Amino acid sequence: MEYRETGDRRTATEAAEAEAAFTAYVQERRASLYATAYHLTGDRYEAEDLLQSALFSTYRAWDRISDKAALGGYLRRTMTNLHISAWRRRRLNEYPTEELPETAADADAMRGTELRAVLWQALARLPETQRTMLVLRYYEGRTDPEIADILNISVGTVKSSIWRSLRRLREDEVLSFGRDEEESFGALVA
Repeated sequence: MEYRETGDRRTATEAAEAEAAFTAYVQERRASLYATAYHLTGDRYEAEDLLQSALFSTYRAWDRISDKAALGGYLRRTMTNLHISAWRRRRLNEYPTEELPETAADADAMRGTELRAVLWQALARLPETQRTMLVLRYYEGRTDPEIADILNISVGTVKSSIWRSLRRLREDEVLSFGRDEEESFGALVA
């Protein structure tokens, strides 16, 4: 990559043209540049930060870059270098120990997201009114009289329907996942 001498000053027109050229390049290539940053970091927000830092660095060097055809490689190299530098800084905060960190309990076969997905699938198998009552009770924290008022039914109907719904969930084989009823259902309503 060739660079221009930095000793000569540019006019306002040249500066505006350079800025317009840089903006046009970024607008044209932003998807592929973001994809590269994302593949380096594996995280959306870190990719955005990495790309912004690389673009800032490239913008500052824009006048010195004479071979604009090689700009993609320059930006990829800049992102790679910035990512490696950030990785090295983060790595200093990690140090080896003789003891391994705690791991999730082996008895916990389903974790957060999986458990929620299985629960919502089980709720979807319930009749709509029973599902609505459970959501109002356990997700919105409503009382039986409030639920009865919302659904325009008696409090006794709410109590019996919720009891039947919970019994159906306790008997659901997918939710039990090989555990006894109390253990598996307790994890869901806790």
